[in-house]
Amino acid sequence: MPSLGKRLIESAHEAIAIAKGEIEPQRFKFVVPLDIDVKLIRQKLKMTQGQFSDLFGFPLATLRDWEQGRSRPDTSARAYLTVIEREPDAVERALNAA
Repeated sequence: MPSLGKRLIESAHEAIAIAKGEIEPQRFKFVVPLDIDVKLIRQKLKMTQGQFSDLFGFPLATLRDWEQGRSRPDTSARAYLTVIEREPDAVERALNAA
């Protein structure tokens, strides 16, 4: 069996053992995407550039530069944008709680 197939089977067995409480889940490393489509994220949220930058704390000029390809988000910004893309309501709640 190819190594990928073996790893998938091992992962499935590990998931079952974790669900049964037989083993503790191991910490995992989040891999930050190398590229991210900021405009697509914003459009999915049906926000203007101004709304997106105000809500999530990005300078408007920076957001425009990202969307127009003049610059790209650094690693921490890409991680933050990934969280915004996946859980925008949680990000908004966290920011409003401050």
